[in-house]
Order: sequence, then C-alpha cells, then structure tokens
Amino acid sequence: MERTFLMIKPDGVQRGLVGEVIRRFEAKGFTLVGLKLMSVSKELAEQHYDVHRDKPFFKGLVDFITSSPVVAMVWEGDGVVAGARTVIGATNPLTADPGTIRGDFGLNIGRNLIHGSDAVETANREINLWFSESELVNWTPAMKPWLEE
Repeated sequence: MERTFLMIKPDGVQRGLVGEVIRRFEAKGFTLVGLKLMSVSKELAEQHYDVHRDKPFFKGLVDFITSSPVVAMVWEGDGVVAGARTVIGATNPLTADPGTIRGDFGLNIGRNLIHGSDAVETANREINLWFSESELVNWTPAMKPWLEE
C-alpha cells in the first residue's frame, strides 16, 4: 500500500486548521498511520529542505518551519501521493483551485499551510526522515471494504 508524508506547517497549526486538514484526508478515504505534533529542530528542517539548500529562500524555509509546532503525518492508500497533492492544491494559494486546502485557506506561497510529498520516492525519504518504524501503525479501517471495488 502506498504511503505519503504530509506536514501541517506552523501557519496551519497557529490558525487552528489541524482538524480541518485531517478531516479532508479522512473524508477522501485515506488511512492515517502516523501522527505527531512536534517542534522541528534546525537540523531536521535543513535535512527536509536539503533539495533547496543552494537557493536564496532556503534560510527562510528553515526559519519558518522551526518557528512554531508542526503536525507531521503519514497517510496510506491507493494512489495516496497523487491524491493528497490534489486535495492540497497548487503550491501558490493564489492559483490553487477552490475546494483544495491551499485554495480555501492558503494566504500566499510562503504561508500555504501544508507540505505534501511530490512523488513516491520523496515520500519514502521524508517518512524515514520524520518517523521511526515504531511510530507508524499498520491497521485496517472497518470501512475499507466499502471503499474497494
């Protein structure tokens, strides 16, 4: 079963949108298998955003993600990486479709509430970076048979 990493960023936590964000992924039929509220260390933030290390906005990303708690999550489901990206919406909330998390709640590209892995390979790297295997729960929701063909 495919898994993805999602993170409600400091702006989403500070604005009290954690429940709303989680509700949308549950309503989509994905299964939550890992969840934690945490303060992000500078080291973890730098590892997470390593792909942007040489870009001028790298320091700003690290400073923002370490400024307040985040909610780190792992979700599971068929096509969950692409499905989650659809629920999240475009990176820039100004161009994100209404009905997506960023389209409904995002303010600007720097305050877009949520991070979601962009590919299965990225998801695997991010899940291993943010969670240990013992922090993930393997379980089957009772509704699963209702969601399958």
